[in-house]
Amino acid sequence: MLICRRSLSRSLCSLVSAGRSGTEKHIPVLLQTVLDGLRIRPNGIYIDGTFGRGGHSSAILQLLGPEGRLLAIDRDPQAIAEASETLIGDPRFELIRGEIAELKNIAIERHLLGKVDGLLLDLGVSSPQLDEAGRGFSFRTDGPLDMRMDPTSGQGAAQWLATVDEKELRKVLFEYGEERSAGRIAAAIVTARQQKPIRRTVELANIVAAVVPQRGRRKHPATKTFQAIRIRVNDELGQLDAALEASLDLLNRGGRLCVISFHSLEDRPVKRFMRNASKVPEQYRGMPDIPQEFMPPLKLVGKAVSASEDEVATNVRSRSAHLRLAERI
Repeated sequence: MLICRRSLSRSLCSLVSAGRSGTEKHIPVLLQTVLDGLRIRPNGIYIDGTFGRGGHSSAILQLLGPEGRLLAIDRDPQAIAEASETLIGDPRFELIRGEIAELKNIAIERHLLGKVDGLLLDLGVSSPQLDEAGRGFSFRTDGPLDMRMDPTSGQGAAQWLATVDEKELRKVLFEYGEERSAGRIAAAIVTARQQKPIRRTVELANIVAAVVPQRGRRKHPATKTFQAIRIRVNDELGQLDAALEASLDLLNRGGRLCVISFHSLEDRPVKRFMRNASKVPEQYRGMPDIPQEFMPPLKLVGKAVSASEDEVATNVRSRSAHLRLAERI
C-alpha cells in the first residue's frame, strides 16, 4: 500500500500512485523531501537538471503560480520524446535536450544567471533506462551492450570495450566500480574479445561471473563492472563536477542546490563540493572581517537524507538514495 505523508498534497499522492501502475517504470525518489528542500515559491524559477520521466518536474510545477517558471533538462532523447503533453503544453515549463555539463551555457542563453531559486540534480541511471533491455544498462536482461544515456552521441559500451587497453580498463573498473577484482575482470574481458566481440549485456555479465568469486557477495558479480563502464561511457562524474560548479553562477541568494545520489562515487564529490564551498578560506578563518570575495558561496542545509522505510517498501530503488542540500548565500 502506498503511504503518503500528511504534508504531501492529494494531487502529489496521485502523481506518485500513477507511477506504480502498469510496468512501474518510474516513481520519483524522495519526492516530498525534494519539494521541502527546494522551498518552492509560487513565482520562483527552478531547474530540474535531470528530467528523467518527469516525476519531480510534475510535482514542482504543481506548486508554482502563474508567474513561476520551470526549466527541465535531459540528455536522453527518449525521455524528451515521452514527456507528457500536460507538461509540454504548460507555458511555465520548458524542456531542453542537453547535458548538465552545459547548465551554465543554457542559463546564459535564457538570461538566468543569478536568478534561479532552486536546482535539482537526480543523478545516475533512471528506472526506464534500466528496465529497457535495448538500452543495454542492465545485466539482468539480454540486450545490446550500449549504456549511453544519449544513444546518438559518443561510443557505446561495446565499442569502448572493443578497443580499450587492459590497463585502462582495469583502472576504470577499480576507480568507477570500486571493484576489488578489477585486474582479473579486465584480463578476462581482453581474452574474451580476442575470440569474438562482446556485444551483448549477458555476454559481459557471464564473463565477469566466471572469474569473480561470488562467496560473500549479496549483489550480482557484474554489478560493479556495469556501473563502472556506464559511468565511463557517459562521463557521469565529469558531468556532475561541471554542474556543481555551474550552480554557484545560477543560484540567487537563498537559492537551493538539491542533489540526489545513489552510490558513494556520486555522493563523495557532492559532499566535498558543498563542504568546500561552505568554508571560509583557511587564511581568513576566525577573523572578524572577511573580504566579501572570500566569503563562502554556500551554506549547508542539514545532513544527508535517506529514504524512509515506507518509501523503500513502495520503491525499492530508493533504498540507496541520499539527498544533500546547500543554500546560496
